Amino acid sequence: MDVKDRIAVVTGGASGIGADLCRRFKKEGAAGIVVVDRNEEGAKAVAADMGGIAMAADVGKEEDIARVVKDTLAEFGKIDIFISNAGISYHEGEVATFGTNDEWQNIWQVNVMAHVYAARAVLPGMLERGEGYIISTASAAGLLSQIGSATYAVTKHGAVGFAEYLAIRYGDDGIRVSVLCPQAVKTGMTAGTDGGSAGLDGFLEVEAVSDCVLKAMRDETFLILPHPEVLTYMQRKTSNYDRWLGGMRRLRQRMINR
Repeated sequence: MDVKDRIAVVTGGASGIGADLCRRFKKEGAAGIVVVDRNEEGAKAVAADMGGIAMAADVGKEEDIARVVKDTLAEFGKIDIFISNAGISYHEGEVATFGTNDEWQNIWQVNVMAHVYAARAVLPGMLERGEGYIISTASAAGLLSQIGSATYAVTKHGAVGFAEYLAIRYGDDGIRVSVLCPQAVKTGMTAGTDGGSAGLDGFLEVEAVSDCVLKAMRDETFLILPHPEVLTYMQRKTSNYDRWLGGMRRLRQRMINR
């Protein structure tokens, strides 16, 4: 799908990958861009740069996502592209509590259910027109794992699984689906950190990630891997799971020693 003359909604659009995608969509000639974020002032600032529309929303609340879709349809009459990009993370200490129950519930809502809410709201219109593009931002952690955060590893796996389901269920109905799975990217989420295991293959600038997203949209490729090494790691994982788990344990020990 070409972005030119399309209407796009981007959640988590106030900063990081989301903000850069909004700017790139404008550069590519999108007819309308809706910048969605819990940070309303940040969303307004990004929208002002490109003549877009800002909408405040907590993506973990279905009523907020439904409102964004309803208001966008009222403004533009359609949604061609929905980028379900917002996400959060929690990192654990060495005590094996795996995160608090409140953290589990919160990250589940944002990292998994937000994608479900988006699909529920946007698919009817897309199916009626016979076309549309849904992109979910997950993580390489959703294909591999995340050392130091059970909540992040599990929810990003969930995001990938739901994207797979959408691609299988609606791929013959004109709906294109992609899932973005980077390792470390220079965003607010990684600020002040070394990226942990995700940073071993280097930090990417958000512009490089946007390049990959635009190419995937043109090619209609499901899996978006800004760090191409991730494909090799996936192949190693599936070819010998036990050996891969042993390697991950060794990696964890190296990180602890470091």
